[in-house]
Amino acid sequence: MEKWFVAMKKADFNGIAEKYQISPIIARLMRNRDVIGDEAIDFYLNGTVEDLYDGLLMKDMDRAVDILKEKIEEGKKIRVIGDYDIDGVNATYILQQGLAGLGADVDTDIPDRIKDGYGLNQMLIDRALEDDVDTIITCDNGIAALNEIAYGKENGMTIVVTDHHEVPYLEENGEKKYLLPPADAVVDPHRADCEYPFKGLCGAAVAYKLVEVLYRVSGKSEQAVEHLQESLMENVAIATIGDVMDLVGENRVFVKKGLELLKTTKNEGLHALMQCTGVDTANLNTYHIGFVIGPCINAGGRLDTAKRALELLNASNRREAVTLAADLKELNDSRKEMTEEGVEEAVRQIESSSWKDDQVLVVYLPECHESIAGIIAGRIKERYYRPTFVLTKGETGVKGSGRSIEAYDMFAEMSRCRELFTKYGGHKLAAGLSLEEENVEVFRKRINELADLTEEDLQMKVSIDMRLPFPYINEELIHELKILEPFGKGNGKPLFAESKLRVIQPRIFGKNRNVLKCRLEDQQGNQMEAVYFGEVEDCLRQMEKKQIMSFTYYPSINEYMGRRTIQLTIVNYQ
Repeated sequence: MEKWFVAMKKADFNGIAEKYQISPIIARLMRNRDVIGDEAIDFYLNGTVEDLYDGLLMKDMDRAVDILKEKIEEGKKIRVIGDYDIDGVNATYILQQGLAGLGADVDTDIPDRIKDGYGLNQMLIDRALEDDVDTIITCDNGIAALNEIAYGKENGMTIVVTDHHEVPYLEENGEKKYLLPPADAVVDPHRADCEYPFKGLCGAAVAYKLVEVLYRVSGKSEQAVEHLQESLMENVAIATIGDVMDLVGENRVFVKKGLELLKTTKNEGLHALMQCTGVDTANLNTYHIGFVIGPCINAGGRLDTAKRALELLNASNRREAVTLAADLKELNDSRKEMTEEGVEEAVRQIESSSWKDDQVLVVYLPECHESIAGIIAGRIKERYYRPTFVLTKGETGVKGSGRSIEAYDMFAEMSRCRELFTKYGGHKLAAGLSLEEENVEVFRKRINELADLTEEDLQMKVSIDMRLPFPYINEELIHELKILEPFGKGNGKPLFAESKLRVIQPRIFGKNRNVLKCRLEDQQGNQMEAVYFGEVEDCLRQMEKKQIMSFTYYPSINEYMGRRTIQLTIVNYQ
């Protein structure tokens, strides 16, 4: 059972509305998203690319730029080493394009998820040494590669790190001792000594900041810098959404601008991928990146090689782009099928086992591809609202991924039984691990013995922005809600609620029977069309049984055969 609560944050909504020429409803919604004070409100409503912070504010940015400028002038060979996910691929592309635009002798390498694992490793450095590479620049990785970077330095390499992950540390006498890698420059806003005002950038955004500063320092014209923005900011937007960064502060500006650029992108690969997947570019939004385009870019790194996605971004002509886009879509379709099979098997195991009432679910799927364990864990976590680990059989031992709920610090709890793992890492809401096969059952038992979750902890919380009676819903309000876009993590789509609604003519539609339609009527007789896209059979049963119900929803305009109607999309029901 879900626990619903209405946000009760206070502010002078009428005063804010009058000052910024918005409705009090929009003012309330901004306050619910912790947009507080004139400066923050103005940036939220009106922030542009010109308002972004200077990349030189990042610690070591000046050093990184000086090194790269010198290497370009000397004609030294530079290699960009990225990561195999959507952020790493786009960060790699940004650095490659940016450096090439300055005349650099630059190439790229991306690790293989299965063979190489995450981030910089000795094999990648050895490959660079064999190819007479002088300088390595990492992106979306490197901050934790202390030994690997030390190895590269011992072999005479220049190494620049650009990353956005937390800096590893040891705790001594209650104090954190941060472990920075011994690179020639380390650019990461999470450095304790970095005074850059916004810490929430993805790896691609950090890479973009470096390239932008490099262009200005190299004496490029404002026109060249603007061209850089036009050609690469869409990649920052894709990476920011795909890496599920909070859409606040600078990220909100990057994504807003990037989505506009993507609608008329000049990148052959991205254009072909949007066409291939049927994206309506005129109405492109964060959903299309997060759930259509992004998974295709990630599919290469999951099931084959992320170099396919990088090839797509680098496609020089329409024919090549169409072929590469079709390949990535096909890979993602395979990934989706594999995921569905994995979820079905996980549910079957849970429902037929004695551990279906465990507080922490540990599911062992030996045949599952290790690259989709995290996706399956996330789906199971959502279904049962419990911390979930999905384990798979690797080449040596068992590998797994975990996804958690708000009340459970997954990394901290794993640390309490670390002796069971050959390797583990992560944070509060997600983790990865390796262990011997004979320890799977031991791990399941131990992690549950350690769990101390209450019944309330295991209740999904639904945060409602406000009660919104039907008479307040009109086209003007729906249009004004667009002010709050782009929506995503940290800036969620508004969620409204109303109770004591009568359900009229609920029925299931669609060739896959995956859409429920009905009309909802309030106590004053006002009616609204409504749709639901979740577990439609369960919802229909509840509607037929109860008839008077409460709903959370968001409103939109539905256009069909020239007819415009207001339609509510149901999110939750009771």
